[in-house]
Amino acid sequence: MSPEEYKVKLEVFEGPLDLLLYLIKKDELEIHNIPMESITAQYVQYLDLMKMLDLNIAGEFLVMAATLMMIKSRMLLPVEDRPDLEDEEEDPRWDLVRQLVEYKKFKDAALHLEALELRREGIFGRDGAEVVLPRDAEVALHDVGLFDLISAFNEALKKVKTEELREIFAERFTVAEKIEVLSERLQREKRFSLSAMFAGMRSRNEIVCTFLALLELIRLAQVRAVQHEVFGEIYLERAEGIRLMVPPLLEESLPAEGRE
Repeated sequence: MSPEEYKVKLEVFEGPLDLLLYLIKKDELEIHNIPMESITAQYVQYLDLMKMLDLNIAGEFLVMAATLMMIKSRMLLPVEDRPDLEDEEEDPRWDLVRQLVEYKKFKDAALHLEALELRREGIFGRDGAEVVLPRDAEVALHDVGLFDLISAFNEALKKVKTEELREIFAERFTVAEKIEVLSERLQREKRFSLSAMFAGMRSRNEIVCTFLALLELIRLAQVRAVQHEVFGEIYLERAEGIRLMVPPLLEESLPAEGRE
């Protein structure tokens, strides 16, 4: 098996409404007054990034993209060509807004129940006795979602300069090699930031291969991506109790000197 044959296939378990809510929260937009032009552009950009990464995207993402474009085109019609908007039901965005509001209520309720359960487990032991946490206990870390990771990936791609791309056009990397590099670094360091991982990378190929390597290690539950606050710096750390190992298929794709 050649290095190029090592492929990362990941399912996207979050749906199009999750992505829209993420973008609305990220840009601090009003859910009842969504700017269709900008939200559609961002949604399509994230969709393109997921396609670039060869993620298994559900058909609902494409349906939503078409829906957003249709709503945007209706919003761009001259006022005299629009239907009477006195009734909010006739606003082209209304059905989408209603879906988002209902879905957000569902997600918020689920997160609230999860937080209560985690708080109960953190404050009380199995026997019900209260647990006193040490003063120097580490600030709580929250697992990062796929869209946060894709956002950071997009920012890293933006920093790559065209001139540098030409200079190192012949330099190629593989996902297999980058999984090995990341695994070795996580053996040495307890935690490092995602921006530190991308630091110094000058080509799209290296950034894409490194990011796919990270997604594969996360999928294998060998690495956690965490942050202290929503939209804050993302950190990578080895999953607790896990000894990082090279995936079996990866071992075959590495050159002889890269194997143990």
